[in-house]
Amino acid sequence: MEIHTPLTKLLNVKLPIISAPMAFASAVDLASEVTAASAFGMIGAGFSSSQELKGYLQAVRTKLNISEHAPVPIGIGFIGWILDKTESSDDPRIENILEEKPVAIWFAFGVDLGKYIAQVRTFDAKRDHKTIIFVIVNSVEGALQAANEWKVDVIVAQGIEAGGHGGSEAPPLLSLLQAILHAIPNGPLIVAAGGVSTGSQIAALLTMGAAGVVLGTRFLFTTECTYPPEKKEVLIKANLNSTTRSLAFDEVGRTMGWPPKHDGRAITNNIIYDMQEGLDVRERLARFDASVASGDTSRLIVWAGVGVGLTQKITSVADVVMELSNDLISALKSASGLIV
Repeated sequence: MEIHTPLTKLLNVKLPIISAPMAFASAVDLASEVTAASAFGMIGAGFSSSQELKGYLQAVRTKLNISEHAPVPIGIGFIGWILDKTESSDDPRIENILEEKPVAIWFAFGVDLGKYIAQVRTFDAKRDHKTIIFVIVNSVEGALQAANEWKVDVIVAQGIEAGGHGGSEAPPLLSLLQAILHAIPNGPLIVAAGGVSTGSQIAALLTMGAAGVVLGTRFLFTTECTYPPEKKEVLIKANLNSTTRSLAFDEVGRTMGWPPKHDGRAITNNIIYDMQEGLDVRERLARFDASVASGDTSRLIVWAGVGVGLTQKITSVADVVMELSNDLISALKSASGLIV
């Protein structure tokens, strides 16, 4: 059974479900299997080079049996502050990736994402293929800029519950989504992200007016996720109170560069306890590096959202999408029975 929303029409998929572009977690296998299951997969670009990213897209093309000149039915997610470094280097990535014709590009977490959106539009003006542009926002003001100034195709409303990085002052997803839908009744499609792990949650968000939903943490619990076994074990043991938002994870991971009022949510462990102990960055880095060198897992950086406690096993992407789809359809059918 298919679910029809403006997003499924735009992306030419049967389910309004997107796997988040998670650097270090979502690569070729995860993204291609999500798309193969009739949803829409994304790969997180992270710090990967143009050559690596083009290789990923070519591998997806092969896995999904997509012809050489046809668009590749996945998205590539770029982080703004990393683009600020790469696009002025000897390996600018955006145009190199656009040559491979991904269906979508996702931009997040930068002080001037507009210039990169304009770069995509300029490139596409010279050809028939038009890239679908996603932008993640954490406020109504950000959504209005994305809609009115940047003219994006899809706005991702990301609540404070989200794993990985996002706005440190973002409202909870239900409030943020409602406010953005009220502020932009007509314009780009609005999809919801943050703490979503079940089909019934997806159903609730669709009935609110979201055109689709982005899930990240739920897809970490898959065989296709590139997290190593020790990180997946941490995920399985986690509960609904297991995560913390803090830049402490980035400080020891040496991934600082996030815009103001941004941080990341990950599994609480000794990285946080070291900070709470009052250690300075130098001391915390020494402890983190010692843990890495010795194989100590008490300071693993495991990005995850608040919904991490809703899943307790590792399965295939195909099984996850099937479960989400079945639960989504069941919840929508049940909701219709409330009207008499």
